[in-house]
Amino acid sequence: MTTYHYKVIPAPTRGLRGKGVKGAEGKFAHALEQVMNEMGTAGWEYQRAETLPCEERSGLTSKTTTFRNVLVFRRPSGTDIDAFAPKLLDAPEREAEPDGIELENPEAEDYEVDEKAERNLNDPLKMRADQLARTSE
Repeated sequence: MTTYHYKVIPAPTRGLRGKGVKGAEGKFAHALEQVMNEMGTAGWEYQRAETLPCEERSGLTSKTTTFRNVLVFRRPSGTDIDAFAPKLLDAPEREAEPDGIELENPEAEDYEVDEKAERNLNDPLKMRADQLARTSE
């Protein structure tokens, strides 16, 4: 069973100007589109918009109820253990060796290292190590 994390953010209350966007409805739709694209890029999936009551203080002793518009997003939980089901692979089959022939083991052979090539590879590393040692002093 997949579990989810939910994120609830306030819906935009004002529109945003944009290229080719005209009118109050267009600006508001553009603002909503920007918020939804940002959340989608971060991995959140849009679920719904809700209008919920919110009790707020009004003056020193009284309270009023206002309504807030929010957007609900979700994404799968990263620690879902049920979704993790590793599959054990079958062992590879070994080919039968012909009688009387021994296969060579390339790991057992001694390979000669070209000292000049080795020096050329190590020079930049040594130079960088010297630079780091000088800056840390």
